[in-house]
Amino acid sequence: MRNLFTIFTLALCTVTGAGPALAAGTARPASHGTIVAFGDSLTAGYGVPESEAYPARLQRKLQQAGYQWTVVNAGISGETSSGALARVDWIMKLNPDIVILETGANDGLRGQDPELLHKNIDKIVSTLQSRGVVVVLAGMKMLKNLGPAYTGKFAAVYRRVARDRKVLLVPFFLDKVAGKEGLNLSDGVHPTGKGYAIVTDNVYPYLLKAIQQKDKH
Repeated sequence: MRNLFTIFTLALCTVTGAGPALAAGTARPASHGTIVAFGDSLTAGYGVPESEAYPARLQRKLQQAGYQWTVVNAGISGETSSGALARVDWIMKLNPDIVILETGANDGLRGQDPELLHKNIDKIVSTLQSRGVVVVLAGMKMLKNLGPAYTGKFAAVYRRVARDRKVLLVPFFLDKVAGKEGLNLSDGVHPTGKGYAIVTDNVYPYLLKAIQQKDKH
């Protein structure tokens, strides 16, 4: 895994063994390619060694299962979905076959309109798809203290984009990690190495589906 970015101080934090065997009869794809993990501090791995962030763990898990794909960590701490949209063209310079898109947490913590989040993510996904990239969208949820109306609209953004653009959706990127003592740093927001191990397991089955989709084209 190669991290191509300097990890900046996160605005977010101021607010707040071998992989499983494939199923019997499932052939491992002989293909290879580039997977770009596109996101904010949760992708960059804020507060943990680069080797403990989820892209590096994903790279190891794929290799241990026999997949010859390269995972690039393109996470920038503090980035909002608007910032992510602004660097889609730069991401394409990495020649991705698959992009795992994780963005929006900073939008939510800043109380930005979920409709802006939807507009940005939808545009990012449609742009990537128009260039032949298979997208895995990482669903996100927001802190409950922002109120049920806001958190409901926020979470629904990811389902809407996944439905409308027909992309693979990880229902909740931080499933079994968010709010769990020992799985997050002292800020209560960013996963520890152990937390990232679970995040990797959350993403992995959807990534395998994305690889299968790419192999068919």
